[in-house]
Amino acid sequence: MNAIKIPSILLPKNVDMELWAVNACDQFTSDKKYWAQLDALIGDNPSTLRLIFPEIYLKNKPKERIDDINAHMRDYIYGGIFEEVHGGFILVERTTQSGKRTGIVLAIDLEEYDFNQGSKALIRSTEATILERIPPRVKIREHAPIELPHVMLLYDDKENEVLGSVRRGKVLYDFELNMDGGHVKGTYISNAEQITQKFYSVCGGDKYGNGEKLLFAVGDGNHSLATAKTCWENIKKKLTPEQVANHPARFALVEAVNIYDPALTFEPIHRLVKTDKPQVFAEGLKTNGGKKAYVVIDGVSTEIPFTDDVPQGIRELDAYIADFIEKNGGEVDYIHGEEELKGFSSMGVGVILPAIAKDDFFRLIVTGGNLPRKTFSMGEGNEKRYYIEGKIIQG
Repeated sequence: MNAIKIPSILLPKNVDMELWAVNACDQFTSDKKYWAQLDALIGDNPSTLRLIFPEIYLKNKPKERIDDINAHMRDYIYGGIFEEVHGGFILVERTTQSGKRTGIVLAIDLEEYDFNQGSKALIRSTEATILERIPPRVKIREHAPIELPHVMLLYDDKENEVLGSVRRGKVLYDFELNMDGGHVKGTYISNAEQITQKFYSVCGGDKYGNGEKLLFAVGDGNHSLATAKTCWENIKKKLTPEQVANHPARFALVEAVNIYDPALTFEPIHRLVKTDKPQVFAEGLKTNGGKKAYVVIDGVSTEIPFTDDVPQGIRELDAYIADFIEKNGGEVDYIHGEEELKGFSSMGVGVILPAIAKDDFFRLIVTGGNLPRKTFSMGEGNEKRYYIEGKIIQG
């Protein structure tokens, strides 16, 4: 296998790390106050906030914002903001209200990744990829000289063989995250080659009963990784075979986390339907089963039954939402966290969903293919991966 690559990782130097690191761009997509408060906090300080495109602003002067992002990337590169970490991975220990989550920052070969339904690739998406969401994100990435990942991949290592083999080197960063993000510590991993082989060994054998190997499944950042793949496919059309083998855009920076990490909580992603007819929505929603969901209007929750096959129940709910919007207007948003959903329920009607058991996760992907889009999230919004590391992807 050659799915994992030891990258040269960019880290900032001589900056305030608490202002440098910010939450994933696909979080708090209905909360303008969050992003405005963060922007005020950062001010003119060097920050990854100037290198990303928060998705709440995707329809707000996108070209100007993309040009500004790329200009900031070049300014940071040529202005000496970055230094490179060579020859190893980074062990990331993230402490939040869920405990301490441990991951490894590494690069994957996009040739070994496929986001299409039914793929048997070593690295796969876990939920349906909405193809219409990729082109706007391609515009953000296609001319960017560097990438900063919020992608989190999962691996299946019940015996914790990978992390048990890590040799720790120098502590690279150790600080409190802004906006209630908790604490993060990054340590150099000096035996990256050995760890690479451990990753390959834990995905070997016949774990899923059909001889199929699944090295990594996408936990967070599904559309961002699909965008990286799309950009790479576009770039490689213009390259010689020799250039294809080593082009930096072929390799995407990610964080890999053991699905059995005790602080890795699987949270459902709830639905918020922005409509002036919330009661009509609630009266038309028909569900059944042994699990529980909740309809929320103006902060008041009403319990409803939900099917024991949670992915199938979500497919049926999404179909109902699409039909409702077609007939009545409105739009749907995807909200992380019950309290956040309740806070926004005055915009229409929310549906609080049950979670998928993480012990079933890899089996569901191998046997059933992609889950419905926006089925699960790993932790609450403030626990998402903050941008810290970067990697050159093109000149």
